[in-house]
This record gives sequence, C-alpha cells and structure tokens, in this order.
Amino acid sequence: MNKDDHYMMLRMKPKTAGVSTAAKGGGGWEVRPGGMLVQKRNSDCDKSFTHDSNIKVRVKYGSSYHEITLSSHANFGELKNSLSGPTGLQPKHQKLMFKEKERDSKLFLDAAGVKDGSKIILIEDEDGDELCRERQRFESYDDGKLEKALKDIAAVRFEVDNLAKLVTSIEMEINGGYKIVDRELSNLIELLMTQLIKLDGIAADGDVKMQRRVQVKRVQKYIEILDLLKIRNSGLEKM
Repeated sequence: MNKDDHYMMLRMKPKTAGVSTAAKGGGGWEVRPGGMLVQKRNSDCDKSFTHDSNIKVRVKYGSSYHEITLSSHANFGELKNSLSGPTGLQPKHQKLMFKEKERDSKLFLDAAGVKDGSKIILIEDEDGDELCRERQRFESYDDGKLEKALKDIAAVRFEVDNLAKLVTSIEMEINGGYKIVDRELSNLIELLMTQLIKLDGIAADGDVKMQRRVQVKRVQKYIEILDLLKIRNSGLEKM
C-alpha cells in the first residue's frame, strides 16, 4: 500500500474513537443516532431535578401567625397535621385558604403554587366541629339506655306487626263488600295511636333514632289506611 492509499483510508475512517472513549470512560456522554454526542441523562442526573427541599410557610389563624417548615412536595393534609399542635385544632376542623380558595387536603403544595414564604389562612371548620360534637354525644350515650331504647323499639315493632295483620284482614273484608262495625275500626286506630305515644317516649340518637322513625312511619301509614276504610265502610250495607 503506497502513501496515497494510506492517506485516503485515514480520511474515510469514521471519527468515533474519541466519542467511544468519552462514552465508555466518563459515562456522562452518549451517542445519538446520526453520530451526535450529547450529555447523558442518567438516574443520578434525574435525581438532581427532583431533589426534595423544605419551605417555610406563614399560616394566619385569627390574630396569630404560625411559621411551619415542611417539604415543598407535601400536601395540604400534611400541613394540617403540622398545625394541630400550635393551634389546638384537629385536621378535620381546619380549612386552609390559599389565594382566596379553600384547598383540598390531598392537593400538593407545589401544585397549588405554594412557595417559600407563602401566606396561608387557617379557618376553623364549624361544620366539622358540629360533627365532632354529634359524635361525642353518641359516644357518651349510656350503653344501658341504648339497650333499653332498642328493646322498646323492638317491642313496638312486634305490636305493630300484629296490628298490621288486623288492618290487612279488615281491608280484605271491606273490599269484599262486608260491612265492619265502626267501633272495631276506631279501636284499631286507638291501638296504633298508643304505639305512636310509646315511640315518642323513647329517647333515641343516631341509629336508634332512625329505627324509631321507621316505626313511626309504619304506624302513620296504617292509621291512614284505616281512615280511608272507615269512609268506605260507612257506604256499605249490612250483610
């Protein structure tokens, strides 16, 4: 091979040796299609972009200010937890306002635009406080009273079930054209009214109150049926 041939081969050889060395040696470069040499984005580089940093926010509660330091990637729920100690408010009783909007507990601070030094307003959630008082009333409800209330409602339910059978029987008779003595209808209505009085005297709360309401509606329904049956019965002839 003469000098001219050797010189031509050198000119035709791809200049990738330096690139390969940089790619293999430093590990900070990579070759893209087409031979372009670019800085490599490895996992360590990516971590530098998502580095967790702390921020300090000022929370106004009434006439007081509280400075809270927490992660910029925390959410408003975590901020509420941090405010429980200095304010004495449980997270469920807190409303956090940022830029004149109430923020959901699951919303992240950085997503809402909260930065170091941002001002947030804390308002006591009166609805949450009412729920808390209702829960306390239920928890303080004496177990003995609760058991008695349930037994009383069960007893009324049993009586109403029996009276309901009588209402159904009388309804079938009247619908069949048989006249019933008016006094029987009146007595049945009085018995149902007695059950209403019993239900009204039962101290109830929470689920017990709901069970009582169900029985009240049942009794009222049967009384309405009997009132209609009395009207229909008055137009029937004695058999």
